[in-house]
Amino acid sequence: MKVYVPRDAAARALGADAVADAFAKAGVRVIRNGSRGMVWLEPLVEIEEGGARRAYGSVTPADVAGILSGEVQSLGPVEDIPFFARQTRLTFARCGLIDPLDLAEYEAHGGLAGLRRALELGSEGILAEVKDSGLRGRGGAGFPTGIKWETVARAQADRKYIVCNADEGDSGTFADRMLMEGDPFSLIEGMVIAGIAVGATKGFVYIRSEYPDAIEVMYRVVEISRKNKILGHVLHSEHEFDIEIRVGAGAYVCGEETSLLNSLEGKRGVVRAKPPLPALEGFMGRPTVVNNVISLGTIPVILEKGAAHYAGFGLGRSKGTMPIQIAGNVARGGLFETAFGMPLGALVNEIAGGTATGRPVKAVQVGGPLGAYFAPEKFDTPFAYEEFDGQGGLIGHAGVVVFDESADMRAMARFAMEFCAVESCGKCTPCRIGAVRGVETIDRIAAGDASAVPLLVDLCETMKHGSLCALGGFTPYPVMSALTQFPEEFAGHREAAE
Repeated sequence: MKVYVPRDAAARALGADAVADAFAKAGVRVIRNGSRGMVWLEPLVEIEEGGARRAYGSVTPADVAGILSGEVQSLGPVEDIPFFARQTRLTFARCGLIDPLDLAEYEAHGGLAGLRRALELGSEGILAEVKDSGLRGRGGAGFPTGIKWETVARAQADRKYIVCNADEGDSGTFADRMLMEGDPFSLIEGMVIAGIAVGATKGFVYIRSEYPDAIEVMYRVVEISRKNKILGHVLHSEHEFDIEIRVGAGAYVCGEETSLLNSLEGKRGVVRAKPPLPALEGFMGRPTVVNNVISLGTIPVILEKGAAHYAGFGLGRSKGTMPIQIAGNVARGGLFETAFGMPLGALVNEIAGGTATGRPVKAVQVGGPLGAYFAPEKFDTPFAYEEFDGQGGLIGHAGVVVFDESADMRAMARFAMEFCAVESCGKCTPCRIGAVRGVETIDRIAAGDASAVPLLVDLCETMKHGSLCALGGFTPYPVMSALTQFPEEFAGHREAAE
C-alpha cells in the first residue's frame, strides 16, 4: 500500500502535514506528491493498492484509521471526479500523480522524452516545433513564444540567457506555484530545451519570496538535475546549461520582465523603457529569453508529442491548453486545465459550481487585480485571447476570481487604483501620479460629484496609453469595466452622461 499526501502549499495550509504524520504512525508508506488542483478537497489523499488509486477528500488526522479500515468511503479514482474528468491535462499531466522529487518517477511518466527529442532536432528543429505549436506566453501578454525564441537565437552575442519569471503576484493565481511544487522537473527540462534552442548556457528562476515551499523544491531539483547530468553537460551531450535560483524581495512590479531583469542584476526593480527588447538586450545587456513558469513547463510536452498534437487543441490563434485558476467566492476552487474556447459562464457555473454563498454571481475578474470585470451578460465569451480582447478584457495569467451580488463595484474600482499607487515603481508619471489621482477621483464620485466621472474616464485613457508598462497600462481595465457595466454604483454617472 502507498499513501499519497500532497506537499503542495495549499494542502499544507489545510493540514496535510498532520495527515501525513498520522498515516506514517499507522505504519504505511507515505509519498508526498503535488496537488491535483482541487483545492476544496484538500488535503486530497490517495491510496494505491494493486496499481489502482482511490481518493479521499478533505482528510483530517481523525479520518486516517477509518480510511485504513475501509469504514470511510472513497471518492473513487481522481480521474472520475467530474471537476477533474472534464480537464485536458497536458502541462499538468504529472502534477499530483508523482513524487515531485523523484527523477526516476518523472521519467517513467514521460519526463525527459521532450529533451531527448530536442537534442536530436537541434536549434532550428526546436524553434520550428515551438513556432508551429502556436504556444503563446502564459504570463499575460500572450506573445508567440517561438518568435521570442527565434529573435534571441538570431541575435549575435558572446552569451545569452534564459530567465524564468516565477514572480507570480496576481491575486487568484497559483498555477506557477503548483507546477514548481508538483512537477518541478518539467520546468527544468523546458529551460534546458530553451537554452539549446537559442544558444544559452545559463538560466535563472526568479521566484517570489512569498513561495517558500516552491523555493525549497526548486533548490533541491536543481541539485538533483546537476547530479544526473540534466544540467551541466546536458545528458552527456555537447550542450552545456546550468540554472541558478534567485528569490525576489516582494515587489509586484517585478513580475514585469524588465523590472525583473533589473532586480536580477541587483538593481532597484524599476521598469526599463522598450526598445531595446530583452530579447536583444536583456540580462546584463545580453539577448535573453524571459518566459513564465507555465510557458517553459509546457515546452517538454510540445517536444515530446509534437507541435501538431499541441496545436490541435484550442480556438483560433489561442492554441493548446490553459491552466485556469478558479478562486474567490466559488463552491469549487482550484486549477482547471482545458483547451482554449470554453465559455466563461461554463467555467463559473458548471466547473466552479457558482458561488460558495449560494447568491447570484455578480461579476468575474479575469487576469489578476488589473483584469477587467465581466458581468453575467458576457458569460458566453469563449476563454481565448482575441475573444476576451474583443470584450474589453484580457486573460493575463488566467486567474478567475468570482464575486457574488454583495460586491461593491465602485470600491473594487477604487482598490485597483489604490493597488497601482502602492505597487508602482515610480518610473513614469501616468502610473505614479495617475493612480493616486484615480483614488481621489473615485472618492469624489462616491461623494456625489457627477463631474468627476468624465475626469475618471479621461484619466484611464491617459494611464492606458501613456504608462511605461502594463501596471499602469492595465489598471484602467478593472476601473472602466466596473464603471461601464455597473454605472448605478457610481454616484452621479447617469447625470454626467446626460
